[in-house]
Amino acid sequence: MTLTVTVADVHQMTPDVKQFRLVADDHTFEYRPGQHTAVHFENDGEDDSRPYTAANLPGTDQLVLAIKRYDDGNGSMFMHERTPGDELEIEEVDGNLHVRDFDRDAVFVATGTGITPLYPMVKHYAREGEGDAHLLFGERDQSHLIFRESLDQLRAEHENVSVDYVLSDADDDRAWNGRTGHVQDHLPEALDGLDGTDFYLCGVPEMVVETRDLLEDEGVDEENIYTEGWEADAA
Repeated sequence: MTLTVTVADVHQMTPDVKQFRLVADDHTFEYRPGQHTAVHFENDGEDDSRPYTAANLPGTDQLVLAIKRYDDGNGSMFMHERTPGDELEIEEVDGNLHVRDFDRDAVFVATGTGITPLYPMVKHYAREGEGDAHLLFGERDQSHLIFRESLDQLRAEHENVSVDYVLSDADDDRAWNGRTGHVQDHLPEALDGLDGTDFYLCGVPEMVVETRDLLEDEGVDEENIYTEGWEADAA
């Protein structure tokens, strides 16, 4: 069953990512932060859909989606043409990614728009978690780091939350003195210990697969590593 929502506003977050605030009349969205909806659209005369994560916390009549434009992506092209007042058909929010245990430490590893499910999960953990949360977020350069201001504020307000950014294309950025390269290469160095920790991974499939392999090589039980679940086949 689908639900009709209205595009309330659109915000350009980065050169290729737009944020869409969707509002549903007489409906309250209840879900676990990190889960996603699916947006329906017409593609060559046929109904099609694409999954997009809710970037806001539940309990309101709104969903906030951050969507990157891909020139060969039918769903992203459709969404980037939406304007305030447009109506959309979406599905209820569901999915594999959400915080499993607020009593254990949590490490979140993201690249690109893989941050969209992990961002609300970190916010959720900051509110309810009893341990420490550490986010490693990899992007090309500073201009493509979405949610950066909100993540910096979250880190400043919660002593148990730490955030590390890793840029893969920062050679010419003199203003950058942080981590560079691939985000998974910094995982052992960035963390003091891996015992008693759950890991949540989202991003390009190669990163997810390599990070899972690295963690298992370090002795992390596969039951404590959480992903959407499709990445191995894609990689």
